Amino acid sequence: MPLFVFLPTDAVMWLITAVLIASFIYVRRSPRTREKWSRVFSRPIPQASCVILLVFFVLGLADSIHFRPQLASAPGESPAYSASTVSLLDSTVGNWIAGRERSYSSPFAITEFDKTSALVDGKPVRIFAHLKGITPDAKTASDRNRDVARRALAALSVWALVSAAAAALILSRTPAVPGEKRSARLRRAIRGRGGFAAAASGLILAALLLLFLWSAYHPFGTDKTGNDVLYQAVKSLRTAFVLGSLSTITMLPFAVFFGIAAGFFRGWVDDVVQYLYTTISSIPSVLLIAATALMIQVFIDQHPLLLPTSLERGDAKLFFIAAIIGVTGWASLARLLRAETMKLSGLDFITAARACGTPSGVIMRRHILPNVLHIILIVSVIGFSDIVLYEAVLSYIGVGVDPSMNSFGSMINAARNEMSRTPTVWWNLFAAFIFMVAVVLSANLFASAVRDAFDPRSYSGSGK
Repeated sequence: MPLFVFLPTDAVMWLITAVLIASFIYVRRSPRTREKWSRVFSRPIPQASCVILLVFFVLGLADSIHFRPQLASAPGESPAYSASTVSLLDSTVGNWIAGRERSYSSPFAITEFDKTSALVDGKPVRIFAHLKGITPDAKTASDRNRDVARRALAALSVWALVSAAAAALILSRTPAVPGEKRSARLRRAIRGRGGFAAAASGLILAALLLLFLWSAYHPFGTDKTGNDVLYQAVKSLRTAFVLGSLSTITMLPFAVFFGIAAGFFRGWVDDVVQYLYTTISSIPSVLLIAATALMIQVFIDQHPLLLPTSLERGDAKLFFIAAIIGVTGWASLARLLRAETMKLSGLDFITAARACGTPSGVIMRRHILPNVLHIILIVSVIGFSDIVLYEAVLSYIGVGVDPSMNSFGSMINAARNEMSRTPTVWWNLFAAFIFMVAVVLSANLFASAVRDAFDPRSYSGSGK
C-alpha cells in the first residue's frame, strides 16, 4: 500500500472537482439555470471546447494524486517507502512511454540530436548514438518509417471500429422512421450534439495514436536532460489549471465584497474602495509577484525542514504565486460589480426592500448578488485563460513557478536558448505552443458562449 502525499495544490484541484459536481447538481435542479446552460451548449464550438477542457482537467487531476511507492521488504519488517513522490499520472502514463534519453532528440528520431563520443574498433569517434528508450525494431530510418506507418494504421483501424460501434449503439437507441436511411437517422440522433461527437472522436483518435506510438518513440522529442517533451507538456496542464483556478478563487472574495459594498453604500465606503483598487492597479503586478516569489524562496531556503523535498518546495511556490496573482488582480472585477450594483440600487425592488426595513446585508445577499452572478461567472471564465498566459510571461522573465515544476512558461523559457543554437531545437517551444493554444483557445471560446448565454444584453433569444 503506497503512502499518499497531499499537497496544497492537490486540494485546489479536488476543490474544483467538488465545485463542478455541486454546480452540475444545482443546474439539474434549477430549471432557469438549466435553460441558460442549454444555450451555452446549443452550439458545436462550446461543446467541443468543453470536451477538450474536461479531458485536460482529468489529466491534471490524475497528476494531483501523489504518493510514495512502497518498497519491497522482508516478511515481518515495517513497510519502507520510496524517497521520491510520484503521481498517478507518473505511475501509469509516465512508466509506459518511451524511456529517458541522454539529451536532445528530435521528434520520432532513432538517434540522438548531438554527437557523442564512443569506441568503435577500439578507437574513440564522434557518432550519433542510437536512442536507448525507443523500440529496438527501429534500427534505420526505413525501419522507423515502416514501424510508424504500421502502428498508425493499427490505431486508425481501432478508431474505425470504435466509431462504428458507437454509431451502432446510437442507432439502436434512436427510434426509426419509415423510409429513413441509417445515415439520416444517425445525423438526426446527434443533431445538436455535433461538437461533443467531433471532439470526442478526435480525442479518441489522438489517444489511440499515442497508445500505439508513444511507448515506442518520442513524438515530440526529448529535452536537454533527455525527458520526453510531450509528457512535460501534459504535466504542465496541471500547473495551468491550478494557477488559473486558485488565482480566480482568491480574487473572487475581494472583488465581490468590495465591489458590491462600494456600489451599495457609496459615500466614504465607495471612496475607500476606489482608493484601494486604484492604488493596486497603479502598482505593476509583475513587481509584486517577483517580490513575493523572492520572499517565498528565501523562506524556503531558511526553513528546509518544513518542505524537505523539491516537489513540496515547488508546490508551495506555485500555491503562493497563484494566491498573490488573485490578491492583486481583483480590481477590474470590482469596478464592474461596483457599477452594476449602483445601477441595481436605484431600481424599485431594492427601494422597496429598504423601505420595509430589510438589513443591508440581506439586501446585498438576496437581491444584489444574484443579479450580478452573470458578471462574476463571465469574468471568471475569461480571466482563466489570461492567467494561463500570464504564467508563461512570468516564467519567461524568471519569476514564475519553480524550475522543478512542469509548466508552459518553463518550457518556453528553456526554448529561449534552444531556438538560438545551430541546429535549432524547436520541438520544446512547439509542444508548449500547441498545448497552450489548445487550453487558451478552448477556454476563450467557452467563455464567449457563456457570455452570450448569461449576459442579458448580448443574448438575442435565438440560441445561435
